[in-house]
Amino acid sequence: MAFIDYYKILGVAKTATDKEIKTAYRKLARKFHPDVNPNNEAAKKKFQEINEANEVLSDAENRKKNDKYGKDWKHAEEFEKQQQQQSQQQHYQGAGRGFSENDYSDFFESMFGGGSGGRARGGSVKFKGQDYNAELHLNLKDVYKTHKQTLTVNGKNIRLTIPAGVKNGQIIKIKGHGGAGINGGPKGDLHIKFSIANHTKFKRDKNNLYATVDLDLYKALLGGDITIEIFNGKAKLKVKPETKNGTKIKLKGKGFPVYKKEGQFGDLYITYQIKIPTNLTAKEKELVEELAKLR
Repeated sequence: MAFIDYYKILGVAKTATDKEIKTAYRKLARKFHPDVNPNNEAAKKKFQEINEANEVLSDAENRKKNDKYGKDWKHAEEFEKQQQQQSQQQHYQGAGRGFSENDYSDFFESMFGGGSGGRARGGSVKFKGQDYNAELHLNLKDVYKTHKQTLTVNGKNIRLTIPAGVKNGQIIKIKGHGGAGINGGPKGDLHIKFSIANHTKFKRDKNNLYATVDLDLYKALLGGDITIEIFNGKAKLKVKPETKNGTKIKLKGKGFPVYKKEGQFGDLYITYQIKIPTNLTAKEKELVEELAKLR
C-alpha cells in the first residue's frame, strides 16, 4: 500500500489546526464535487481522496496514528501490541536492550512478511484492508422511494440499492469494497455517508413532515374544501368554519417513508396561515365596515 500524504491532499501543513483542515476540506469538496464536475472521473477520484483525507485528519486519534505510522496507521494498535510482545521477549532472553532504529524497521517488515524476519511467530500476521469512506449527495425527493444508483470508488463501479427513508448524515457499510487485505487478510469495507439536501417546502423531522398552507380569510371564516400539495401528490381537505390562524392538523400516513419498513410512513402536519386580503375595492370595504358594525 503506497503512502498517502493526507496533508498534501488538503493542501495544509502538518501543523494545521482543526479549523484550517475543515476550511481546506470544504473549499476542495465544493471544487471537486461530482455535481459540479459531471462525467469527470479525475474530479471524482480527487473528491474521494479529499473525503478520505478529511476522515483521517478531522479525527484527533486517527490523525495521531497517521502522523506516527504513516500508511500503516490503521494497524497502529496491532503494531504497538506486537512491539510490546517482542520487547518483552527480548528482555526475557537477556537481550538487555530496547528497539534500535534498525530493530524498529525489522519489526515493521516482520509484520508484513518482508525481510529476514519475514514471519512473525505462528506465520505472517493477516490484517484487514483499509476501509474507504465516501459521501453521497442526494436530494430529499431522491430518498422518498427505494432506488438504485451507481457509485464509482477507486475506479470501480458499485451498484447500490438505496432504501427509501435514508436520513441525512446516516452512514451505511458495504462489506468487502474497501482496500485489499495485507498478508491475505480480508478486504476493508466501504462506508457511505449520506448528505441529503432539502429543496422542498416540507420540513422533515425523522419520519414526519411539516408544512404551512395559506388559507384565505373567507375560507377560514366560512369553511369549505381546499386542495393542497403533499410530498407525493395532492390531497383534499375540509376546512372547518371559523378556523383560527395557526391551526394545526395531522394527515396520518402522509409523511416520509420509514427506513427499511416497507409500506410504513410518518405523518404530515399542516399549519394554516390565514392571508388577509389587500387592495380592497370600495364595495368590499363597505361590506367589511358593515360586518364590523354587526360585530
